[in-house]
Amino acid sequence: MAVQRRFTKILGLAAVGAISISLAACSSGGGESDSGGGSDELTTVGFVAVGPEGAWREANETNVQDTFTEDAGFDLKYAPATNLDQKSQIDAFTSFVDEGVDVILLSATEASGWEDSLKRAQEAEIPVILLDRGIEPDDTSLYVTRIAPDNVEVAKEVGAWAVEQFPDGGNYITLEGPAGVGVVNERNEGWNESVEGSKLVQVAAQTANWSAEEGKSVTETLLKANNNDVQMIFAQNDEMGLGAAQAVEEAGLKPGVDVKIATIDGTKAAMQALADGQLSYVHEYNPLFGETALDVVNKALEGDSVESYIIVPSEAFDSAEAAQAVLADRKY
Repeated sequence: MAVQRRFTKILGLAAVGAISISLAACSSGGGESDSGGGSDELTTVGFVAVGPEGAWREANETNVQDTFTEDAGFDLKYAPATNLDQKSQIDAFTSFVDEGVDVILLSATEASGWEDSLKRAQEAEIPVILLDRGIEPDDTSLYVTRIAPDNVEVAKEVGAWAVEQFPDGGNYITLEGPAGVGVVNERNEGWNESVEGSKLVQVAAQTANWSAEEGKSVTETLLKANNNDVQMIFAQNDEMGLGAAQAVEEAGLKPGVDVKIATIDGTKAAMQALADGQLSYVHEYNPLFGETALDVVNKALEGDSVESYIIVPSEAFDSAEAAQAVLADRKY
């Protein structure tokens, strides 16, 4: 159902001139400021971000920062989490509410534990827009919308590909993101839905924390524990899959031949690995949705109706040729 709210105290800001896109320096100050030469005030946007977490996250957060610029009429206040710690995010969120920012963008490190913060923002008439990750429980009355690719559908497509590759069955391991993160649960849900009833057998599932280094070490351990009798690895992000490919090679197996590796994200490094035969399947999880967020922010400030979930289209790549065709123009 579409969610609609009206924020009368900031309606005037919605008329700020034409929108353009350029690089913005992140502000750590408070309050609203003049836009330089005119009398219009900047719209303040508090961005409760994840921060350093790999190539996908860097592309996503850079895209947001490049979109919400002063030239576009915004003062973006960027607050990355400290070591992926949720408390630091909640503290930043609370500060933005106390500051009286006009809008909050939230990319949550953990799915649960946000109800009190979101209720505070609602009481302050500050619209909240979720970027990438959802919340649990998913109370859509507490935020304007979630903007993200569909994790469940993406993982379902990966699982469907795997079932097709192994009609006679095979052993596989799953490399998961950190426990408690909503996208991990969603990617497990989609994958499990596709492989249920197939002849694929999961012999292990373990977190590797989105890291190539941990993806390599976890895969080494799991291969040894299963006497290398593993035909498939589902890595929930590219970095873990790239680390797994290294471990497979060092175990004397050939990635893409002896062990097929499927990943999610579609970073340039993963696309290159697919082109080189190190990975077998890469499903994009498109990070470039800053312009969509910009449109939603303007609509929220104007009190317009916004769908409660805006899905960002993403592509799948299942061959070296498919990867090679897009590598030259890959933006992340």
